[in-house]
Amino acid sequence: MVAAVLGYSTSSIVVAADDSLWDIPLEELGQIRVVSIASGTETPLDKAAAITSVINADDIAAMGATDLDQVLETVPGLHVNHSDQGFSPKYVFRGITSSNNPQALLLVNGIPATTMMYGNRGNAWGGMPVKAIERIEVIRGPGSALYGADAYSGVINITTKNHETIDGQIIGGRLGSFDTRGGWLETGHRVGGLGVSMVLEYQTTDGWDDIIERDAQTNFDETFGTSASLAPGPVNTGVDRLDARFEVGAEQWTFRAGLQDRSNIETGPGVAQALDPEGEYSSRRLNADYSYRWADLTEGLDLEARVSYFNITQEPENNIILYPRGAFDGAFPNGLIGSPGYKEHQVRLDLSAVYRGLQNHRLQTGIGTLWADLYDVTESKNFNSDFSPRGSVVDVSDSPSEVWMPEEDRTSYYVFVQDEWQFAQNWQLVSGIRFDDYSDFGSTINPRTALIWATTDSITTKFLYGRAFRAPSLNELYVANNPVTAGNSDLDAENIDTFEIGLTHQLNTQFVYGVNLFYYEIDDLITAVPVTGPISQEYRNSGERKGHGGEFELTYAPLDEVKLSANYAYQKSIDKQSDDDVGEAPNHQIYARLDWNVTTHWRFVTQVNWVGEQKRTANDTRPPVDDYTTVDINLRAVDLLPDWAFSVAVKNLFDQDVRDPSPYADPAPEIPNDFPMPGRQFVAELRYQF
Repeated sequence: MVAAVLGYSTSSIVVAADDSLWDIPLEELGQIRVVSIASGTETPLDKAAAITSVINADDIAAMGATDLDQVLETVPGLHVNHSDQGFSPKYVFRGITSSNNPQALLLVNGIPATTMMYGNRGNAWGGMPVKAIERIEVIRGPGSALYGADAYSGVINITTKNHETIDGQIIGGRLGSFDTRGGWLETGHRVGGLGVSMVLEYQTTDGWDDIIERDAQTNFDETFGTSASLAPGPVNTGVDRLDARFEVGAEQWTFRAGLQDRSNIETGPGVAQALDPEGEYSSRRLNADYSYRWADLTEGLDLEARVSYFNITQEPENNIILYPRGAFDGAFPNGLIGSPGYKEHQVRLDLSAVYRGLQNHRLQTGIGTLWADLYDVTESKNFNSDFSPRGSVVDVSDSPSEVWMPEEDRTSYYVFVQDEWQFAQNWQLVSGIRFDDYSDFGSTINPRTALIWATTDSITTKFLYGRAFRAPSLNELYVANNPVTAGNSDLDAENIDTFEIGLTHQLNTQFVYGVNLFYYEIDDLITAVPVTGPISQEYRNSGERKGHGGEFELTYAPLDEVKLSANYAYQKSIDKQSDDDVGEAPNHQIYARLDWNVTTHWRFVTQVNWVGEQKRTANDTRPPVDDYTTVDINLRAVDLLPDWAFSVAVKNLFDQDVRDPSPYADPAPEIPNDFPMPGRQFVAELRYQF
């Protein structure tokens, strides 16, 4: 049987017609990509119990990507927009979007990198470099039956490099547009019975400086007859970042540690969407985990225990100026200043087991707990909760009646069980269920099922159903002393039910394609709704949505030296109460990439990304965000000199005016002409391996 595989590779492995679809040993799969995110165990990609994409380090190098967002934009059904909070990324799966984007779960080596504060990766993100990444696995659709909270619209799992995937030492440097400079070091070795690896990467950039024509202060200037606004003026997108990944392990155990340190994070369009060239944040993420594995503890039983720690900080490096000097008819001669900060740490304990002692079954189960603590919440400001001036900047961190957020903690417990049952030669049923209980909002149960059918010797078909949930963030539950929005401790989890059909067809060893169709319904969506009283909005479970669409993917390699990868995605997401398009996400996307090994030493890659127009939310009367097409090229020289490699990449070659939708506000949006994204960029890298 020819195993049909989507990804960015093809395979010609043939299995006898009377063999089972699942009889190929993983070590014999050759170029067939395997994925573990879909079921928790390694599975050939076309047989995975989810609609899944895999991107490896070679793909990342080929496309010339320097940041995670550039890689994820190539995944069908996933679009990367940017929020008003420092342009932090929003990973929009299949049109499911909101202001803080907590519906997409990001994992690093299988462990959530989610802040309990906002339910996302943090609003002071500062980007994520790619040199430490070995592979990225992406689920489009729900994953809560395995991964719990926030595995809602999609799951992204980043696997970092180790001693097996780093060959010796690599040192490299980078120069690019926007005064970007950086370098990295990779090292991996086996010392006795231990494998040891480390990746360090540093980069500083002034960021792009495209112009904001109007901002929130412009509207106030027109009301008060003042001229305080700094618009037209450039966005502020500079950041310094240091990343470190360390891993050591033996046959049965692994220890990992990581650091993502961000400093001088500028505020993009301004925290309140009024330009602020002075405000800067710092953010630090520390993670560590230790896992121990017992293979064949008893016949057919594998057991793994893991303990992990995650700490995140977000702190202002200087005053964050929400509105500029002279704001509000001169009531704030030094500007309206509000500088919040917080720290958070999390501890997770997980125990999982795989049992293969039952014929035609593979049982997987797990239990675990999470403790999260929001501490050292700080705020300095020169205004009262009603926006009246207070004359000077005052530290209100120790005042519960004034600080922006109380210090809270959260505890949760979970248990899940999943069965992979091969009940016929070419049929497999994967079914599972997970129970989660939270100390601050209650419990939730989420099932999943996947029926996988080897339809012919070259076609695989999947029928999928999954239910997922999104836990309310601490901000949504408890935010206080905010003149705009109040928290609500009575919130329930958001829920989504998703139905999918997927088909993969490998016509021959050169051509493989796949088609996926989906439908989902969302209940109890958490949104800020108008309320009576001194605070104008409160978070409530008030939203219901439905969506449908599909994705088409293909890989074609007509020659050994040439490979074409392409995909198309369509989605339509509707608010069930108003029957309006949800907006703020493209209904259509097309991506194509050509890889050409010109000679033994030269590689040329070009990619084209077309993003269709993005409609507005129901109350927003602005015309849709225009569609755009970006073209990237990357030329690499490999081993022209022994152990040296060089590349030059151009992003957005034709300098397209790319805009991400800015949020709507009543009666008019603060930034009506949307958020300008980078124009043409050049990046050059030089690498030496020894």
